[in-house]
This record gives sequence, structure tokens and C-alpha cells, in this order.
Amino acid sequence: MSFVRNRTRTRTRTRSVATAACTVLMAAALGAAGAGESNADTAAPRTQVIASSVLGSDYKVTLTAVRSAEDQYAASVRLQVYTHADGAWKESDRVTVGDVDGWFWYPLTGSGAVCTFSTASTEPAPLTVSLLVTPSIGCSAPAHYIVKQGRVFAD
Repeated sequence: MSFVRNRTRTRTRTRSVATAACTVLMAAALGAAGAGESNADTAAPRTQVIASSVLGSDYKVTLTAVRSAEDQYAASVRLQVYTHADGAWKESDRVTVGDVDGWFWYPLTGSGAVCTFSTASTEPAPLTVSLLVTPSIGCSAPAHYIVKQGRVFAD
């Protein structure tokens, strides 16, 4: 009888060790896969156009959120001006709205992110930008620019 009990303990112990080994291997594999995704997400800055306007046939203006490479929650906002030449839009100038990495990525890329994006088809073209800081804080103070001959100037 002790022989049967001993054999049962050996089988149980072997199954436990095998189960534990499989669990450790699965956890290591999933952890490595997750770590790789997270590093890929934070390593390369992601961008998202959050507003765009075409001013007549002369200018195209875009606001683009650029996710920080150092802080997954931070972002910068790039204002780009394009001129139409030879049948295509070509970038003529760009500026950063606010501070570099001075915005929060998720509010900036969510609904209601652009509080004001006002443009006009005049020369020089006035431009006003106000963006959502966070839902609880609300919108930023408006930033005023002028687009003159394809260049952006602070107003």
C-alpha cells in the first residue's frame, strides 16, 4: 500500500513541476511579447493630424499631434504650412504650438481636442489655435499666428 501512495505522490509532484514549468514559460513568452510592443510604441513617435484647412488655392495648414519618444503621455503640436506648386502641396514652414512635449497625448488626439482653429484666405492670413489641455482644465489660451508668403509668424 505504501508503494501505491508513493507512486501517486511522485506523479502528482511531476505534474505540478510540469505545470509550473509551462506557466513560467508562458509568462516569459507573454512578457517578452508585451515588452516588445511597449518598446515599439514608445520608441517611434506617432503622429496624428488633428486639424487641417485649405486657404483658397494658396495655402494648406495642418495641426499634427506628435507623440513624445520619452514620455508616452506627452505630445507636441506641429503647425505646418504648405504651398501649392507644380500640382502638389509642398511644406513651406512649420512651427511648434506651445512647448515641445507640453501637451497630453490622449486629450489631444481624442474628440473635442481642437477648441479653436480659425483661418482666413487673406494675405497675410491670420490663424488662431486653441487646444484641449485636459477635460477638467479645458482649453488653452488662444495662440495667434500670421501666415505671410508661406511663412508662419507669431502674432
